[in-house]
Amino acid sequence: MKKRLLLISNSTNFGEEYLEWPKPHIKKFLECIGVKRILFIPYAGIALSYDGLEASYDAYEERVSTVFNSMGFEIYSIHRETDPAQSVKDALAIAVGGGNTFHLVYMLHQLKLMKVIREAVENGVGFLGWSAGANIACPTMRTTNDMPIVEPESMNCLNLVPFQINPHYIDAVIEGHGGESREQRIEEFMVVNNNVYVAGLREGTLLSVADHKIELKGQRPMRVFKFGINTKEYNPGSNINFLL
Repeated sequence: MKKRLLLISNSTNFGEEYLEWPKPHIKKFLECIGVKRILFIPYAGIALSYDGLEASYDAYEERVSTVFNSMGFEIYSIHRETDPAQSVKDALAIAVGGGNTFHLVYMLHQLKLMKVIREAVENGVGFLGWSAGANIACPTMRTTNDMPIVEPESMNCLNLVPFQINPHYIDAVIEGHGGESREQRIEEFMVVNNNVYVAGLREGTLLSVADHKIELKGQRPMRVFKFGINTKEYNPGSNINFLL
């Protein structure tokens, strides 16, 4: 069965509307799958308000629905389902929103959904996620940028791809900041996880996976790290199938 993933670094570029830059990619992805209704997983979005609604899963669902509806798709959120696991089994496509990866992973383990989602995607259900939603496609969440506001049962994730993603990757070193750069943090990860590739996925970029082929899309290069190998930049269109 063909595995189809769309792993998006970020939802919003500076000065743009929510999900504006990835909309064409999302639309094409869902049209290729041939679905109109998408199961939405909002558990990362614990501090998001929208259109007068206080921060809640309802507000997050409404915000995402507004964008997806404009493309001709319908979102229904898992937090409203009486049987979350069955809703995953019945889904034709799954979208996982960004926010706090620790809380997202906490909830997916709490509800026993990691294995259910993985099996669904391995059997052909389309999967797309942005930021935290891209993080959980990896073997673990250990390359997230987020604060550990809650302790998950495990840091293990869906393992839909064999490498790690660092969303929102940035090279900048802030003037006057004495802490580690993003690259230094990833180098720390590689010292103790030296057999794993890490993809530094910059703003405005995404990874499209179809079975055994992976493509970088967007306007910026991706930075790839692995212990003992010189860090390298890959432009959109480059052959990056070695990641799989």
